[in-house]
Amino acid sequence: MNFKQITPVSGPVSGTVRPPGSKSITNRALIIAALAEGTTTLTGVLDSKDTQVMLQSLKQLGIAVKQDLDAKTCIVTGCGGNLSASNADLWLENSGTSIRFLTALCSLGAGSFRLDGIDRMRQRPIADLVNCLNDLGANVRCEHTNSGCPPVSIDGTPGKLKGGTAKIKANISSQFLSSLLMSAPCAAAPILLNVDGELVSKPYITMTLEMMKAFGVTVDCPADLSSFQIAPQQYTARTYDIEPDASAASYFLGVAAVTGGTVTVEGLNRDALQGDVHFATALEKMGCLVEWNSNSVTLTGRPLHGIDVDMNAISDTAQTMAAVAVFADSPTTIRSVGHMRHKETDRITAVVTELRRAGIQADEFEDGLTIFPGSPQPAEIETYDDHRMAMSFALLGLKAEGIKILDPECTNKTYPEFFEDLESLCGISK
Repeated sequence: MNFKQITPVSGPVSGTVRPPGSKSITNRALIIAALAEGTTTLTGVLDSKDTQVMLQSLKQLGIAVKQDLDAKTCIVTGCGGNLSASNADLWLENSGTSIRFLTALCSLGAGSFRLDGIDRMRQRPIADLVNCLNDLGANVRCEHTNSGCPPVSIDGTPGKLKGGTAKIKANISSQFLSSLLMSAPCAAAPILLNVDGELVSKPYITMTLEMMKAFGVTVDCPADLSSFQIAPQQYTARTYDIEPDASAASYFLGVAAVTGGTVTVEGLNRDALQGDVHFATALEKMGCLVEWNSNSVTLTGRPLHGIDVDMNAISDTAQTMAAVAVFADSPTTIRSVGHMRHKETDRITAVVTELRRAGIQADEFEDGLTIFPGSPQPAEIETYDDHRMAMSFALLGLKAEGIKILDPECTNKTYPEFFEDLESLCGISK
């Protein structure tokens, strides 16, 4: 298997970096622009495997999309909520946002649609979304009835999503709810969604609501996000700029934390759409210094102290925290991230396994893990086809010899240039 040897740095790393556009925002913007009336121009668009499968799928559904990779723009001519395609077979690789967002979008169409992905995708739950769509008048099913996972088939021949009242479970993924919210304005009648039980990753729901509002659609909901009322409405095309990826920013903030340097991430601020920007706040609790500016965040590393932290709202940065915690002066416990077990891999077990492979003591429990400080030993880090495993464990290699990241190309999912940007920031010659 191909690998990336991480070169240790000799001292503090300081510099400035701007990550590529947010995957979460890019794929939401593409869905909303596809449903809008008129032509939308998206700027700062991420070009990665996850966004490529979304773009290809929208084209198969009859949406006109023109992408300029050099300018990082996409021009999307929306369908006004009425899909023109009568059938499509969509291949979504292992893109959770794509298959979940497109399942609801396809339920608006008058035709037959099938959505599928790689073996790991066929292990990722989607039944809660399917059941809710059926309660709203759609005809959706998981082909393997007992699995509750893709492939998903949609028979839209009776017509578009009818509307009504339904309960949605969002304790596994907030993407189920985001998917419903984005497509709901295009249903035939008003929709009332009641959240059944715990809602994980709430900042992503706030992100979805803010983006819908930017395109002219409003949703009535209480502050605790326990229910949502969506009337039939029309998205309005516009020009929309996509923020840099805050989850990706966590790795560079982590560089400053573990090396004692100072790193500035451009394009993000305290009020960013993405909750993951507050990974900086978690590092501040560990002893780092954080400076928020109108268009950047700067973090300076200081001696790190272990913390006990609830990362439910920013779970995509939990792997980064686990890598940083290795260099603290006391154990760190990460809690309320049980839903990470249903991501690209079981991220709790994967992180603990690879930390132990590198000679670091780590223990897992049902919804989290504890990391004990230590000195990483040479190791070949398995990445499980999970981009975040590769990027987070690279931090170990900046402070220890002999860390090899296996299958580094898995970062193509959201950040194809990650290792180049890391080396540039750290002043490492190729």
